[in-house]
Amino acid sequence: MNNLFKALNDPTRRQILDLLRGGDLNAGEIAERFDMTKPSISHHLDLLRQAGLVEATKQGQFINYALNTTVLDDLLVWLMSFQKTDTPTSAKTPDQTH
Repeated sequence: MNNLFKALNDPTRRQILDLLRGGDLNAGEIAERFDMTKPSISHHLDLLRQAGLVEATKQGQFINYALNTTVLDDLLVWLMSFQKTDTPTSAKTPDQTH
C-alpha cells in the first residue's frame, strides 16, 4: 500500500489518472499533455503501474495505459473501515437508572 500512497502523492501522477478517466491513452498521448520530458512521464507511468493504479498493454510499438479502478476500490474499502459507526447501545436515560 506504500506504493499506492507514494503514487497518489504526486500532482503529475494524479493528473495522469484524471486523463485516463476519459479512456485509454498511449505514453506519447499522455506525454503530449505535459510540459516535461518523455522519460519523466515514463517514470511517472512506471510508478503508477507499480502501484497497480494503471495497466500497461503493449500494442505494436506503443504502450497503452488504462486506469485500474480495482486498487482504488480496495483503498476506499480500507479507508471506510476507519469511519465511526453510530450503533445504538443499551445506554439508559437518567430516569431509567432504578
